Amino acid sequence: MYQSHLSFNFTANGTMTIATNLCKGVIKHCGFKQSSRGLAVQSNRWTNCTNMENYNADQVKLMKEECIAVDEHDCVVGPKSKLACHLQSENLPLHRAFSLFLFNSKQELLMQQRASSKITFPGHFTNSCCSHPLYNQKELNERDAMGVKLAAQRRLFSELGVNKSQFPVDCITYLTRIHYKASSDDKWGEHEVDYILFAQCDVNLDINPNEVSKICYVPRNGMQDFLNDCDRKGIPLTPWFKLIVKHGLMEWWSHLDNLRKYCDHTNIVRLRGT
Repeated sequence: MYQSHLSFNFTANGTMTIATNLCKGVIKHCGFKQSSRGLAVQSNRWTNCTNMENYNADQVKLMKEECIAVDEHDCVVGPKSKLACHLQSENLPLHRAFSLFLFNSKQELLMQQRASSKITFPGHFTNSCCSHPLYNQKELNERDAMGVKLAAQRRLFSELGVNKSQFPVDCITYLTRIHYKASSDDKWGEHEVDYILFAQCDVNLDINPNEVSKICYVPRNGMQDFLNDCDRKGIPLTPWFKLIVKHGLMEWWSHLDNLRKYCDHTNIVRLRGT
């Protein structure tokens, strides 16, 4: 059986509280132009605006980040705001992402439930850490997927407080990529070339309640019980996690000491239509 490791209740008398300030304005996403240094930068020409006043202010700020827009072959097209990448009204532009699966020394998988303040897929259980590399020189580095690995390191600290010294990039194995598209609701969704990353190390956690509401460690022989429990309680799972479970998670999990034979850095598995 799986066992919950930490749980947070965001009440006034709890040990943690979460800010509920709402952005009262709008956030705008815009076009880009080429800079003298070779990287595209935001132009001053606003191309659209979206009312964000009913969303968490910290999460709204993150929507200004620049994701890496790619084509179906994962070739870089340019920068695209996180906001634009996730809007149904923008036709969910394809962009680069990662899904990290972090195992401890007992080979238990760290799972997280996304905070209710998240704009996309709030309250969904998912794998250890899921996010996007940003359009900057470090995270655009494609050699051995180093940019994606650095993004995973950055986000693992931001979401779960894992220090870089406990999670060096050389402990990360890049397995393969999947391409999928999924709706969160009638306004938001995902369309990603998703890098599947595995790592095994024991880490100390300092959870950011604006990102994560619960975590638990799940053993391989307890994953089906975990999935059944979520289904019974009406707790949704992220679409990318469900796809990865079906595509190869259990097989990969059973060979944590010999993942090299599963590495495929040439092909992109097409799992769209979810």
